[in-house]
Amino acid sequence: MAQDPGVKAKSPQTKSESKPFKVLTSGRRITIQSNQDINRIMAWTTTGHRVVEQTSFDSPSYSFTIPNTEKFLFVMIQLKNGKYYTEKIGVQ
Repeated sequence: MAQDPGVKAKSPQTKSESKPFKVLTSGRRITIQSNQDINRIMAWTTTGHRVVEQTSFDSPSYSFTIPNTEKFLFVMIQLKNGKYYTEKIGVQ
């Protein structure tokens, strides 16, 4: 059988862009450190309960403690330049 020359399987190209921040965990304590000022941060549980919402604090780092019933957390970070990043964090 002849293959259609117009149909070619393209390998997905991944653009690996390093994130301008680090998420550090120590038990239930979470620290976010960035090389830019953080403009806004939100954290919520897998059930949708908001744990943290902080806006306009313009600091390169932020720390908070989460409730001890949660195993995973979602974090949304907006940097001073306006870019948003989201992360899923597992804690013990």
